[in-house]
Amino acid sequence: MKYKSLLLFFITVNSIVAQEIICSAKDKEIFTTKITQLKKEHLLKTTFGETIIFVGKTFLGTPYVAKTLEIGSKESLVVNFQGLDCTTFVENVVVLSLMLKNGKDDFDTYTAYLEKIRYKNGKLNGYASRLHYFSEWITNNEEKGILKNVTGDIGGIEIRKDIDFMSTHRELYPFLKDDKNFEGIKQSETNISQSPVCFLPKDQIKEYETSILSGDIIALTTSIKGLDITHTGIAIRQKNGRIYLLHASSKGQVEISALPLVDYLKKIKNNTGIIVNRVL
Repeated sequence: MKYKSLLLFFITVNSIVAQEIICSAKDKEIFTTKITQLKKEHLLKTTFGETIIFVGKTFLGTPYVAKTLEIGSKESLVVNFQGLDCTTFVENVVVLSLMLKNGKDDFDTYTAYLEKIRYKNGKLNGYASRLHYFSEWITNNEEKGILKNVTGDIGGIEIRKDIDFMSTHRELYPFLKDDKNFEGIKQSETNISQSPVCFLPKDQIKEYETSILSGDIIALTTSIKGLDITHTGIAIRQKNGRIYLLHASSKGQVEISALPLVDYLKKIKNNTGIIVNRVL
């Protein structure tokens, strides 16, 4: 995606660090329109999961665009509503849902929440501070009290796996040309590899499908060497009682999967199962 008329905003996050934010005038306009409309249409939901689904559906049809955060020569907080990948879709839905819950509608709160969710311990401190691996994104945001990994509660099992995809495919990541960034990523990979991952195996998902709630964040685990998770989205229970996936599909846009999650996963060759996370 081409960024035209980029605006650089400098704000104080948590009154501690002045941070650079990259946001086009169009994206700022979309944010203002979206949060205003969400406030008008949002009624008190029975569960926070319903709020997440309500917000997620407003992104239906938004184009899928990969690598939207790989902009410029240094890590900045990128705001992009015009094109989303699977992770930035989930991040934006969670942030806007939390804003509705907390009665907030200003851009500074949005960027503060986004930074908190996207970066280790909620602070942007260079490229390696971004939660690149989604299993680390889950763990770090659980430590922040934003979500809970409920996979173990619904039949999940623990495994260990060596994670090193980024460092062993350095050529795919322009920011890893910098040795400091490279060493930072390697340290993250070491930390991830030392902790077990709890996942629900692919062949057991149907048995535990009733335990998955609308609004849960679903991460797809993989057998690909060195990689933890290949895709993520939001669980949505349809009228037939089955769980589907609301997600930014690499096939083109934010959509609801045509098949129930169980059947959708059967078509993904390297998928091994899922991790289920509930926003608190």
